[in-house]
Amino acid sequence: MKIRALIVDDEPLARRSIGRFLKSDLEVQVVAECGDGESAVKTILAEKPGLVFLDVQMPEVDGFEVVRQVGADKMPVTIFVTAYDRYALRAFDADAVDYLLKPVGQERFARALARAKGASRKNRTVKGRSG
Repeated sequence: MKIRALIVDDEPLARRSIGRFLKSDLEVQVVAECGDGESAVKTILAEKPGLVFLDVQMPEVDGFEVVRQVGADKMPVTIFVTAYDRYALRAFDADAVDYLLKPVGQERFARALARAKGASRKNRTVKGRSG
């Protein structure tokens, strides 16, 4: 079963870069891309992806506000992506599985994705037992 992924970033180039890294991964299927936080909230609630690559700094609704509006308990496995390291502690407080600094290199991306896959498998196992 593929991990359904959502890419959220207000920069089209950043979305393309993440999408390019994911394209060759047979375990992940990108189900949607969002260019703003408001559409990210709607898409997470409607599509229920298993993984989200979430930009921190976006106009109006930033990545942390996305988490707040969706609810931490309803958020998929989350990798925060940003150009600034000053948000790292706050990202992990928001239960991020990883934190990527732009520009993202392929090796670092692969490590974050491996960590996210492990967390996603664990989530599916737990939900499968309780449901």
